[in-house]
Parts: sequence; C-alpha cells; structure tokens
Amino acid sequence: MVKENLDEKQFRKMCLCPACPTYVNCKELIFCIIGKSKCIKQEKGCLCPGCPVQTKMDFKNISYCTRGSEKEQLNK
Repeated sequence: MVKENLDEKQFRKMCLCPACPTYVNCKELIFCIIGKSKCIKQEKGCLCPGCPVQTKMDFKNISYCTRGSEKEQLNK
C-alpha cells in the first residue's frame, strides 16, 4: 500500500490528526493507514484533505478515524 519507502515512524511525524477537531488523544495516529479509532466516536470536522500523509499516499477519502482506512473505504 505504501507508494514510497516511507515507514510508519515517518508517517507519524507528518500526521495532522492531533490538530483535527475530531481527534481524541488516545495515542492513535495515521488513521488513513491503520483504520478506525477505538476512541473517536463522533466526527467534529476533518483535516484529512491536505494532510501530508494523505497527499503523499494520493488518498482520496476523509474521516479515516471514524470511517476506516483508505483501503477499507475503497472496499465498501
């Protein structure tokens, strides 16, 4: 799934999730890759469009924390 040789640590550094209005701090990040959050239950806005990880990976969906990873959303 990763288009370039970037590892999870690099994606975590680029991730905008902690600044998102929907984010609940439970040490989860990069929902676009890992999938739904175990902590976040309600969408309050979305910063996914324009996120460096989303841009780098050429992802098209949003609200990964509540709707699932890019792969999960594409498979629906």
